Amino acid sequence: MAAKAARSVKLWSPRIAWEERANGEYIIWREDKLGPYPARLNERLIHWATAAPDRVWMADRQGTGPWYTVTYAQALDKVRRIGTFLLAAGLSAEHPLVILSENSIEHALMALGAQHAGIPSAAIAPAYASASSGYAKLREIAGQIAPGMVFVDDGANFAPAVDAVFGPDMALSAQRNLPVGRANTYTFQSIAATEPAPAVDAAFATTGPDTVAKFLFTSGTTGAPKAVIQTQRMLCSNQEMIADCYAFMRDEPPVLVDWAPWNHTASGNKVFNLTIYNGGSYYIDRGKPSPSLIGQTIANLREVAPTWYFNVPAGFEMLVGAMRDDAELRHNFFSRLNMLMYAGAGLAQHSWDALVELSEQTLGERVPMTTGLGSTETGPFALYCTEPQSGPGNVGIPSQGVSVKLVPVGDKYELRLKGPNVTPGYWKNPKLTAEAFDDEGFYRIGDAVKFATPGDPRAGFYFDGRTAENFKLDTGTWVAVGVLRAQLVNQFGGLIRDAVITGENRPELGALVVPFMPVLRELAGEPDLDDAAVLAHPKVRAALAERLAAHQREATGSATRIRRILLMSEPLRFERGEVTDKGSINQRAVLAQRADLVAALYAGAADVIQISREAAA
Repeated sequence: MAAKAARSVKLWSPRIAWEERANGEYIIWREDKLGPYPARLNERLIHWATAAPDRVWMADRQGTGPWYTVTYAQALDKVRRIGTFLLAAGLSAEHPLVILSENSIEHALMALGAQHAGIPSAAIAPAYASASSGYAKLREIAGQIAPGMVFVDDGANFAPAVDAVFGPDMALSAQRNLPVGRANTYTFQSIAATEPAPAVDAAFATTGPDTVAKFLFTSGTTGAPKAVIQTQRMLCSNQEMIADCYAFMRDEPPVLVDWAPWNHTASGNKVFNLTIYNGGSYYIDRGKPSPSLIGQTIANLREVAPTWYFNVPAGFEMLVGAMRDDAELRHNFFSRLNMLMYAGAGLAQHSWDALVELSEQTLGERVPMTTGLGSTETGPFALYCTEPQSGPGNVGIPSQGVSVKLVPVGDKYELRLKGPNVTPGYWKNPKLTAEAFDDEGFYRIGDAVKFATPGDPRAGFYFDGRTAENFKLDTGTWVAVGVLRAQLVNQFGGLIRDAVITGENRPELGALVVPFMPVLRELAGEPDLDDAAVLAHPKVRAALAERLAAHQREATGSATRIRRILLMSEPLRFERGEVTDKGSINQRAVLAQRADLVAALYAGAADVIQISREAAA
């Protein structure tokens, strides 16, 4: 059957220019210049509080209860009150606000209140405050910034971590459950009731493009988390780049249903700020792409129809399964959807095809499927693909105002970026900052790419792996880990969610794989089995062996052929650095933490699935 037409959506009209240098490098830029943007993000909050005071800015709820909403006018009022309090409490760039909280309206207001007064905030993953982790990551963060106050959602739960890491005298504010007997504590309600003073407006007036708006910590995929400086110039220029790309948002304020954590750049910068920039409405989704929490996401999407929707591949896979059996969910989800975006990891072809099929079935047309490439250091919006594609993988072209340098490394290119959306560096770490930029001022993002059409940047680029993840076999052959991992997940057709590629300095490749238990349980056909029994079930192992053999037949050489796999029964652990906030795997961390599994994989343990060369041929 012929593919149906794509939904007509107003997008950018880019003009790409480039030069190829004698040394093989490419410099690529946009001839259409970046438009004007505000000096500080909260100018847009002030604008919408005047232009659309009663429009919902943000909504939140517990479970399937009623939505609690805050309008733009109410948000600005609370922001000025909170800013007044934080100034009086002595917070500053040297002593910022640390936020240890899940996404919530209170979290959002505290961050914007600090920002309004010229005080940076730093949202930290709540899992770092887990006692089981020994607060290791939180201590590393405390060694980089010295907060003036810590805001938490549950005071009783988080006080032990705050006291252990920042000291019992640290000012603590909480949305609920203030710890008993602890001094220097404040409720969110009392802070938000502060009478706004002229000092907060004066402080706002002194902020500008170079003011530090916040710190975002990287997930520590290459060591300890790093405090990435986020200036107002970064945030505002990045939002103008996004508004150019998502041109439909200028005419139709977005409605968003989003779960991704604000301590990560994807939602903490891009999604959170595009709501304010374009006068949209942000519905906090307290679900997550996990078997236990996806039900909350589904309930929210039955009620609120997004106009733009972002998720990670695991989330889309779960959503596809739900929409196949739930017509109400499917029709509401697609009813006014202008664009789908995947990020965090490579989307499998079968998930892409299913989303296209469902949108065509529901609407009679395809909703544009998009992705891009960026990082905490780039705002994150840097490259983006809006051109229709037959499958996932193309990360697109540079945004307005972004210049790209491609440095040849073997048969691929190392990607480097420059623009007003790029961080000035890492907080109080000049050595790390200097190492992050080349001698022309381009940021070394650590990704490799390849041309979609050789030599023609207008067709975009395919992600070709993280340079820090790639390794060599003992033959000296380089392995492009990111690309291989995405291919393997796709070839297993939904049986696995992700994989960690092994084989550095060994003769052949293997993989530790993350099983997708709902599908494997259905395959086993015995619903009462525990997870271990499902993974050991003959039908499951036979299906996995069949997929592995098919993968091996399609491989072109030792650097693309996985010889053996081992199913990981223990979930990946965020607090150990094995997985990022968005659910993507930290390859290096898993290999370090699970060296015993790697050893078992190559020792031929009983639970290893291995295909003989004859069977794979």
